[in-house]
Amino acid sequence: MLNVLKIREKLRNFYIEDNHYGDLASGIFDNDAGGTATLFAKSDGIFCGGLIIEEGFNLVDQKISVELLFDDGTEIRKGDEIARIHGNVRSILTSERFVLNMVQRMSGIATMTKKLNDIIADTDATVTDTRKTTPGLGEFEKYAVTTGGGKNHRRTLNDGIMLKDNHISFMGSMTRAVERARAIQGPMDKIEVEIEDDLMLEEAIRNKVDIIMFDNCSPEWIKAHIGKVPEAIRTEASGGITEDTLRAYAESGVDYISVGALFHQQQALDFSLKVVY
Repeated sequence: MLNVLKIREKLRNFYIEDNHYGDLASGIFDNDAGGTATLFAKSDGIFCGGLIIEEGFNLVDQKISVELLFDDGTEIRKGDEIARIHGNVRSILTSERFVLNMVQRMSGIATMTKKLNDIIADTDATVTDTRKTTPGLGEFEKYAVTTGGGKNHRRTLNDGIMLKDNHISFMGSMTRAVERARAIQGPMDKIEVEIEDDLMLEEAIRNKVDIIMFDNCSPEWIKAHIGKVPEAIRTEASGGITEDTLRAYAESGVDYISVGALFHQQQALDFSLKVVY
């Protein structure tokens, strides 16, 4: 779930970035001019961002009334009316762009997540995101993934101990890295290691880590080697996985498939705000 206080702070910064000199165009309206605008969908997908609409339009004017017509996670169609915004014209117009930018991006991520989930719905694998979020937008993007039915991998650096190739290289060996990780591990912290070949896989198994990530391994290679992994150890596939290759990875037998493309290759869902006459 989104932290409302943190979201308000972020939205305030987005507003200031866009409007720190004032909105010249909206200055053509009288201070007390009122009106109604409708936010509607211009493409099909999964809606995400109801809180952003409510908090964004109320940021500078708490008298604005926002009527949401869809819940987050709901499938929407082109032409659907998503929300009605009533109140001061200047306040509506100055908040419009940053609100739409966020809702479009979040809904795009939710839509792509749902699409990937549908591809592997009949398998035992789970789609997760990665930490390849846009700086400053991580909590919005992570929330969008869960809205689309996916799972968050790590939200921040302290969600588990992820030992990647560089951690292992700097430490000198995987075994040494795992030993040091166990010295700082809390009771709820899982240890995950990246592996890329047979020797690394065997070392990870010997060290009894919690999760083994098959990084940049083909689904065929994973399928041929995953039988060596004890049942107590969870498995993950990662590295350049796309919509076209997702099914093959799900059928390789891994528990989780992390997809960075959810953040860096998704297409924003199109919305528009129009005046109601």
